[in-house]
Amino acid sequence: MPNPLPLVIVDAANVVGSVPDGWWRDRRGAAERLRDALVPYASDGLPGTPGPVELVLVVEGRARDVAPVPGVRVEAAQGSGDDLIAALAAEAASRPCVVVTADRELRRRVEAHGARCAGPRAVRPAA
Repeated sequence: MPNPLPLVIVDAANVVGSVPDGWWRDRRGAAERLRDALVPYASDGLPGTPGPVELVLVVEGRARDVAPVPGVRVEAAQGSGDDLIAALAAEAASRPCVVVTADRELRRRVEAHGARCAGPRAVRPAA
């Protein structure tokens, strides 16, 4: 059986919130724009994690209804997005995992499961 692809988990709320571009006026639209911008990373990978990768966008709150697109799986957190991200990182303990977030507490939690962390600029250049 081939090795599973590296898992890249993107904290949608944190990455969207990293650039003050008016995202707060349309949280779902902002999450959809991020989802669409992530598509090339599924095949190309991230710095330090060559593609292809399994890419998961974790959404919560008003962005919970964002649909997946080819290359980007969307997981809707029923409660805390951070709790879902930590659980996904724990499940991925047997393969490379990168969590894209700037949240320090979340970084600590996922690193305890062996995940590597990258900041929002890994997938979204500053505006």
